[in-house]
Amino acid sequence: MKTYLITGGAGFIGANFVKYLLATYPHLRIVVLDLLTYAGNLKTIENDLRSERCEFVRGDIGDRALADQLFRDHDFQYVVNFAAESHVDRSIDHPQLFLLTNILGTQNLLDAARRAWTKGTDYRGYPLWKDGVRFHQVSTDEVYGSLGAEGYFTETTPLDPRSPYSASKTSADLFVKAYAETYKMPVSITRCSNNYGPYHFPEKLIPLMITRVLEGKPLPVYGEGTNVRDWLYVEDHCKAIDAVLHRGKSGEIYNVGGHNEKQNIEIVELILQTIRRILTEQPAYRKVLKRREYDRAGNLRLDWMNRDLITFVQDRLGHDQRYAIDPSKITRELGWTPQTCFEDGIVKTIYWYLDNQEWVDDILSGDYRRES
Repeated sequence: MKTYLITGGAGFIGANFVKYLLATYPHLRIVVLDLLTYAGNLKTIENDLRSERCEFVRGDIGDRALADQLFRDHDFQYVVNFAAESHVDRSIDHPQLFLLTNILGTQNLLDAARRAWTKGTDYRGYPLWKDGVRFHQVSTDEVYGSLGAEGYFTETTPLDPRSPYSASKTSADLFVKAYAETYKMPVSITRCSNNYGPYHFPEKLIPLMITRVLEGKPLPVYGEGTNVRDWLYVEDHCKAIDAVLHRGKSGEIYNVGGHNEKQNIEIVELILQTIRRILTEQPAYRKVLKRREYDRAGNLRLDWMNRDLITFVQDRLGHDQRYAIDPSKITRELGWTPQTCFEDGIVKTIYWYLDNQEWVDDILSGDYRRES
């Protein structure tokens, strides 16, 4: 039975990957390592932890003693490193935190894996590695910087990070590549576009807008809302990582994109329209509304749910204009393609948040941290 170490497995993408693995492979074990900082929520994976095949360890990827102990206690074949501070705004306010977690934490994991997975050296002095092991780094398209109105990021696009967050992820990627070159360590890297879907922390654009629409609060949009992102449904991303782990070449980088370029303002307007349509057609969902206004006949009003809620705010520092991924390499070599168009994915995402308001309220109240 193969064993995976999933770091950051109580976060958004990591938790979705844990669920995907358990559902897809009946004969594997998972150890989730997560420090449960603000973006980690143990409730997200509480049902998964009821399985004998999934174990949780609370801890820091930068803790050498803990990392070494985990590798001694478990015969890991795969390490999938999701653990990272990931919010650009927070990196602008607290850049050193991103250095500690994203760079030094990744390097510590690499060293722990190197110590556990090597079984001597060859005649040149290079480490001999256990069969079938792989260290996989989950990265971001933000390492490439910003695009103009045309063009796409490829795996050979020069790295040009623009924020403390993207600089820290770039550095982590380079450490992974350096271990592959220096020690011949079996590694792979995926760089993905913006993910969305279930269990997304409410500070991010899509869940933030969904939450604020239901609350009837202003919808803050940076600048004029013209910044463009390529959106990837999180389950499609999980399938891409799985493909790279099992069929990707060691030492390779694979871009993972959704073919769903949207301006931020388009996203916000579509969320508004979709929520209002769902609440109009399915009145039972109106119970989740925090803002409740009634007409003279006592009917719950929805007319306030319109573009007037949108509020344009000062653009953030160093805000990249456009990201767009060319995923042709992973399609050509591994047969992966995104299966979820944005128009379908956003509806599924909105329904998930409507159906899981207890999870959302737990985060907004801060209760999830007090219970961890």
